[in-house]
Amino acid sequence: MGQTNPHRLTAEGRLAGRDAAGAAEPGDGTVTSKKLEPGVVDADEAQRALRRINDYLARTAESDEDIQAHLETGAPGEALVLPRPVAELFASTLAALANGQGVQIMPVDAVLTTQQAADMLNVSRPYLIGLLESGAIPYKLVGRHRRIRFADLRQYLREDDVKRKDAADELMDMDQELGLS
Repeated sequence: MGQTNPHRLTAEGRLAGRDAAGAAEPGDGTVTSKKLEPGVVDADEAQRALRRINDYLARTAESDEDIQAHLETGAPGEALVLPRPVAELFASTLAALANGQGVQIMPVDAVLTTQQAADMLNVSRPYLIGLLESGAIPYKLVGRHRRIRFADLRQYLREDDVKRKDAADELMDMDQELGLS
């Protein structure tokens, strides 16, 4: 009997099953994202795949039909059928990988643990908890655990980027007023 993947996506897009060690995954609504660090995928291979996918998407731009990908491995004539928007997302992913960037795919409605959110912000977990307690980022308690919606984390990042840009603009204005530039 063939070995099966211990993970599967549910209809809601949530990862279910067991982790690599065989332990049950948390059932508290958190989502495990898929992440590729820079260098995991060879940039040249990603570039070649990107060219092939972009050529195909360009040739079939008027079509909204699903795309059948014939794999080099598997049974002869076996095809993997992808909705066109998925193939386009795949092309965007390949473009980032071809540029040597890492990629992370996360459902929009994902709910994160404090550690996952801290990792995404590149801050310590205690610093993130300070942001949560100050009201800078909304959160909900699940039992005694804090959970952060991915959408709320993205909103915080957008607002923080605006604040940083405004502060940099203000510093540049002061620099010009003082004749330092």
